[in-house]
Amino acid sequence: MTLAQVLSGRFPRVSADLRRFGGAATRPLEEAGRLGWFAVLGGRDMGWALTRYRKEIVRLIAEVGMGTGAMAVVGGTAVIIAFVTLSSGSLVAIQGLSSLGHVGLQTLLGFVAALINVRLVAPVVSGVVLAATVGAGATAELGAMRISEEIDALEVMGVKSMAYLVSTRALAGLVVIIPLYSLGLIMSFLSPQIITTVVYGQASGTYEHYFRTFLRPNDVFWSFVEVIIMAGVVMLTHCYYGYNASGGPVGVGEAVGRSMRLSLVSVNVVVLLAEMALYGVNPNFNFTV
Repeated sequence: MTLAQVLSGRFPRVSADLRRFGGAATRPLEEAGRLGWFAVLGGRDMGWALTRYRKEIVRLIAEVGMGTGAMAVVGGTAVIIAFVTLSSGSLVAIQGLSSLGHVGLQTLLGFVAALINVRLVAPVVSGVVLAATVGAGATAELGAMRISEEIDALEVMGVKSMAYLVSTRALAGLVVIIPLYSLGLIMSFLSPQIITTVVYGQASGTYEHYFRTFLRPNDVFWSFVEVIIMAGVVMLTHCYYGYNASGGPVGVGEAVGRSMRLSLVSVNVVVLLAEMALYGVNPNFNFTV
């Protein structure tokens, strides 16, 4: 049996297996290509959204920042990010003090808080919270609109659905993430200081000395850049899966799950690539004995 015979159809079962397994191997690449093109179209229509759908953008900014329904009762995404970064900063202090205590360097906890929170913990936590709250909600909302044919109705009425539904949400995420991350970063700075100085009794002057010495403004700036990129990736990913949902309510649930899985991976990939690009060669701090 030769390859030419298989391809010519003389062995239909073998050729069907090849097509099936070949399609399974290339399906992730096709999905990545569709997602990339969707992101290009969503970015292209941001200018149109800014000029035509300003009220919708303002409404979405309020919805993303403070939430709707039950989320609005507890304060929305802002309060969630604040409490999650508060708890993660406390864990940094607890684990850092335990680890440094083994080598007698407890006084360097301010250095650990300034370095790890800015470069790793706060960006990752903010990206995960954004995906779990705003992103998942956008997927469910757009998916419900797709299966109820509301998106098709917008196209029939002459409304550019990509600009009205996708670009507006992406812009709202990019705008809101700046104050949200500012709040999260403040809480990630505050919680280690309280744990270290109040709970464990370290001198405030010692903590402040190492914290201010190793907290670099450049690190804070680049962490904001990381989070803004994350917000764009997360919002476009969730909008893609919601916009292209199918299969009824079950399909919407599957779209939410797939978008969450890809967003959580994307957040960590963005942080990894940013850290390698910024600090892979020079970490920008040196210890000497």
